[in-house]
Amino acid sequence: MPPITASLLYALVECPHRVWLDATEDPAERDEVSPFVELLWERGSKFERETIQKLDLPFTDLSGLSPAERQRETLAAMRRGDQLIYGGRIAAGDLLGQPDLLLKEGDGYLAGDIKSAAGEEGADEDDRKPKKKYAVQLALYTDILAKLNFSAGRRAFVWDIRGDHVDYEFDIPQGVRNPQTLWQFYSACIASARTILAGHERTLPASASGCKLCHWYTHCREQVRATDDLSQIPELGRAKRDAMKDEIATVADLAGINPDGFIKGSKTPFKGIGPTSLRRFHERAKLLKAPDARPYLTQAVRLPIAERELHFDIEADPMRDHIYLHGFVVRDRGVADSRFVSFVAEQPTPDAERQAFSDAMAFFRASPNAAIYVYSHYERTTYRKLQQRYPDVATVEEIEALFAEDRTIDLYRIVKSSTEWPTWDHSIKTLAKYLGFKWRDTNPSGAASIEWYDRFVETGDRALLQRILDYNEDDCRAMIVLLDGLRAL
Repeated sequence: MPPITASLLYALVECPHRVWLDATEDPAERDEVSPFVELLWERGSKFERETIQKLDLPFTDLSGLSPAERQRETLAAMRRGDQLIYGGRIAAGDLLGQPDLLLKEGDGYLAGDIKSAAGEEGADEDDRKPKKKYAVQLALYTDILAKLNFSAGRRAFVWDIRGDHVDYEFDIPQGVRNPQTLWQFYSACIASARTILAGHERTLPASASGCKLCHWYTHCREQVRATDDLSQIPELGRAKRDAMKDEIATVADLAGINPDGFIKGSKTPFKGIGPTSLRRFHERAKLLKAPDARPYLTQAVRLPIAERELHFDIEADPMRDHIYLHGFVVRDRGVADSRFVSFVAEQPTPDAERQAFSDAMAFFRASPNAAIYVYSHYERTTYRKLQQRYPDVATVEEIEALFAEDRTIDLYRIVKSSTEWPTWDHSIKTLAKYLGFKWRDTNPSGAASIEWYDRFVETGDRALLQRILDYNEDDCRAMIVLLDGLRAL
């Protein structure tokens, strides 16, 4: 049985079936690694090197040694009491860890990782929490240190892309609604990993939003379709599927039930699924199985008629925390041709980001009566962040007025609250393609755009910039197709 590593636990948190497939399936069945995933690896390695080079305290560097030498020298360094160890390797039983850092504290060591992303998650700065996929990695290192009698306690840390030192306390409950500690979560993950690797637990594929970057994407999607898996239903993910599968195994089964037979008062026998959700999933199952299914409204929708529409989409690089494109398709009433307008930060610098934001705000101000369309609340969240960075460009009040409901219409919110579609999900790409729209690029995605932008910054190749602009324009035009489709309903 292979050892349990930090990367294995990271994958387990994202998708248990990936761990099963990695352990049991022929690697030749995998998809090629996407350029975006390769970019993530490159960015992570580069950021780690840059962070280490900036250290102003002495450290023991073991990163250039072979695995066996690293493991031997890590133990030797800890026995000597070296203050900071970089590139170590530690093992105990079936656990194997390669923490970026081991920091001496008292008579033991704390493990740390250098991450080219934020060390916590959550939109609100006041309510940010440790990332579980980081927590299980750090807990693995901490567990090994304890087994080797080198632990300074159930704590660890992350040095993140912002320069923050983020502490991970493993014995503190995660929240009022979730009293489970991160250590208990880690222990459950370890138990699950051992069961999967030993072949005692046969996991199942599922369709989820994060699947497209996985090297098993094609393999799993074919299995999901072949088995008529419940996760084909929008918002019915792995956990809900697992709660239902013993009684309702397939989409066809769900389409054929009477939901009332499973509802008692305000509950159903399925954990995490109430009566309203069960009825909604039942309707979606019927829609997926109907031979001539068409989308429909579940309640009346009011869409404004404006002389000018601005269909608005942002492109951002979350690893750099940089907004590099504000794109608009302008559609004027009574005018046959719409036009694309864009404002680009061609360099990943604050000055370039500020100028693009300023130009976009000036563009908004030039059309004060236009109806603005977006797909999700991301643009509003991003503009609030940009306003905080560049308060000279726009006021808080101006941003809030810009994204007020009577000015900006979130088409995703309308889709989610007031429509049903015979599709696996409600992404703009899925719905616009259903309505007949085609992106010009063969690989249209936000992740691909980030990778193109990274290469454009490195090379200055204007063809890459044009590819980004074409993709963004198509996203904006997809919103027009969806808007018109909603109006047709």
